[in-house]
Amino acid sequence: MHSNRTNAVLGFVLGTLLFVQTIRIVDAMFLPGHEEKPASEVKKTAGEEQPAAAAGGGGGLNAALASASAERGAQSAKQCQICHNVEEGKGNKIGPDLYGVVGRPVASEPGFSYSAALKAKGGKWTFEALNKWLTDPRADVPGTSMTFAGISKEKQRADVIAYLNTLSKNPEPLPK
Repeated sequence: MHSNRTNAVLGFVLGTLLFVQTIRIVDAMFLPGHEEKPASEVKKTAGEEQPAAAAGGGGGLNAALASASAERGAQSAKQCQICHNVEEGKGNKIGPDLYGVVGRPVASEPGFSYSAALKAKGGKWTFEALNKWLTDPRADVPGTSMTFAGISKEKQRADVIAYLNTLSKNPEPLPK
C-alpha cells in the first residue's frame, strides 16, 4: 500500500515536470530565437577599435534596410497584431495603433495610455529608434509596460521596420 502511494506521488511530480517542460518548449516556438551574434556584432573590449559603421551610428541598420523586404516584415509583424492595429483608423488595442508610426513622436497616439517611462523617452520613431526598440523594448525603455521580448536578428528587424514604414500615407525613404 505504501509503495503505491510513493509511486503515485512520484508519477504526479514527474508528470507535472514533463507538462511544464512541454509548455516551455511550445512557448519558446513563439518567441524570437536567442541566437549567437555574428562576430561583427559582438561588443568590443575597451582597447579595441570599433568598426566604422558602428561608429557612424546605423551603418549596419542602413545596409539591412536597403535590402529589407516589407513582405517578409508583414509576415514577421503578424505577432504585433495581437496587441496593435496596423490599419488606418482602426484605433488602439492593448498597444497603440501602428499606422503611421515611422516618423511619429514617441508616446503620441491619441487615446492611448502610455507608461511614464515611454512618455519620458521623447523623440520620434526613426528607423534607428525603432531598431533599438524592437531589439529589446524593456532594455531600451526600462519601465515600459510592453512585454514583447524583442527581435534578435537585425535582418528581421529591418524587414519589420520596412513594413511599418509602408503603413503610412507618406512613407519615409529607405536607405539605398
